[in-house]
Amino acid sequence: MTDRDRSGTYNPFEDTGDWPFRESVPPPPVQPPGPPAGPDAPFDLEQHEVEEHDVDLEPAAPFRLDELRPEPVEEPEPEPVVASEAEPEPEPEPEPVVPDEVDEDAAVSLPDVEPAEPAPVESLPVEPLPVEPLPVEPLPVEPLPVAAEASEQPEEHAPGELEIPEGPEVLEGAPNGFRRTVAVVVSRFNADVTNRLLESALDALTDAHVTLESITVVPVPGAFELPLAAMALAKTRRFSCVVALGCVIRGETPHFDYVAGEAASGLQLAAIETGVPVSFGLLTCETKAQAEARVGRGADAARAALEMADLFTQVRTRAARTG
Repeated sequence: MTDRDRSGTYNPFEDTGDWPFRESVPPPPVQPPGPPAGPDAPFDLEQHEVEEHDVDLEPAAPFRLDELRPEPVEEPEPEPVVASEAEPEPEPEPEPVVPDEVDEDAAVSLPDVEPAEPAPVESLPVEPLPVEPLPVEPLPVEPLPVAAEASEQPEEHAPGELEIPEGPEVLEGAPNGFRRTVAVVVSRFNADVTNRLLESALDALTDAHVTLESITVVPVPGAFELPLAAMALAKTRRFSCVVALGCVIRGETPHFDYVAGEAASGLQLAAIETGVPVSFGLLTCETKAQAEARVGRGADAARAALEMADLFTQVRTRAARTG
């Protein structure tokens, strides 16, 4: 006889010897406390609603002790986390130590001590280290183009000599200075050039057998005065020819054009009005270098004047014979 039979109640923890193979019996329904059910029982609203709507309120099956429990699932061990090297925390700066306030009355006055002068430190001589010069290779230098020489410059005039066919009579003068008197008019302006023009002209006259006593040199201020002096000398009829020498170099103003043009036309007018040959030995250049390269034109002007004087003599002689 079990404890259940004795007491009339269910004991789930009763040791019957057949656990866990015995089936557990559900416990008997427990009567709720209160008055018994019957026609005389009070109206139960909840029970009335359950019956009205026919709702199944059967309780769930009781828990059976003989049911097998699920085996516990082993959770995987978490991987160890390697902590990254943390930056070292900066050390806190030490707080400045503030000295305690000193009582001026309790302070002990110390005698004034002069600071000792530092001992002079002798500087040791420093010897400079020997520095070896690095080898420097000379850079290749390309030769600059050589400027063309004066002889290689393009010629200003067409070379050659005049060829006269046979048959017609030819009257041609020659630069012959025998028994002739010559007047030379030269400007003082640009004297560096006109001095050399005069020298070359005198050399050409002496080479043509003109004596120095037969030459008259007349200096004038500039090229603009050359025509006036040449005309005055030609009108005297004392000279076989007149040689005009001067130099005009172009500047920043149009002064060059006026002087050069008037001098050229005035010298031509003097020769036409007087009938005396007047040679044109006036240089009209852009630069001084061009003028210096043409100082030999003084000799050309002297020979041209002698040739024209000889030609005029032949013309007058022929006219007198045939007249």
